[in-house]
This record gives sequence, structure tokens and C-alpha cells, in this order.
Amino acid sequence: MTFPAMPPAILQFFSASQEGDVDAWAKAFAEDGVFHDPVGAPPITGRAAIRDFIASVLPNFRPFLGLTPVEAHTIGNQVAVSWRGAAVTLDGRPVNWSGINIYELDGAGLIQEAKAYFNIAVFQAQLAG
Repeated sequence: MTFPAMPPAILQFFSASQEGDVDAWAKAFAEDGVFHDPVGAPPITGRAAIRDFIASVLPNFRPFLGLTPVEAHTIGNQVAVSWRGAAVTLDGRPVNWSGINIYELDGAGLIQEAKAYFNIAVFQAQLAG
């Protein structure tokens, strides 16, 4: 599947997720970027904290197949992307989830704020087995 057309930082966000590249994933964000993952959870503020968060999640899966964008809609510095996520737990159980991310880009084109909308209960139920 090819990615839909998106600004470079958003492309980087998704491709880095699929490559499991924690540093590239975090570098899609501005230094003071904010990540709501998911919306309703306490926001993760700052590129370093976002990197640490991603680095804490990925080791729980083998493999973490990443997030695949399905559709993208860009208006000015805001981008809405529907996506699907996939991973396999360390004990071999598949995990599939989907959602919509809303991004706001800063003047340099980096992610200033990302809001992930997905059902965390569905995700966690798959982890629990």
C-alpha cells in the first residue's frame, strides 16, 4: 500500500512507525510538540518526552508493524489522517486497531500537536488476551 499525499513531517510520522525508528518518529515533532495518545490521556509534551514514550511502547511488541495511513486531508497547517495499526505481542497475539489523527504543523512544517483518536479499551483488551 502506498501512503496518501501528506506533508513531509506526517509522512515521517507514519514511515518511522512502520520502521520502528524511535528517533525519526520523534523528530517529526517540533521540540515543544505535544502528543495526545490517545485524546483524553495526559498529553506528552516535548520531543524528548515523546521519544521516551514511543521507546517505552515498541519493546512490548515483536514485531510492531506500525501505523498505516488510509486517507489524509490537509487544509493549511492542519492534517487529518485515518489509519490502521498492527502489531504482535511478545507472546504471539495479533493486535489491530484504527483511528484518526489530527495534526497541527508549526511554521517549519513539524508537528506542533498531534491528537490520536482511537478506542484505547479495544487496544488494551487485545493486549490482555
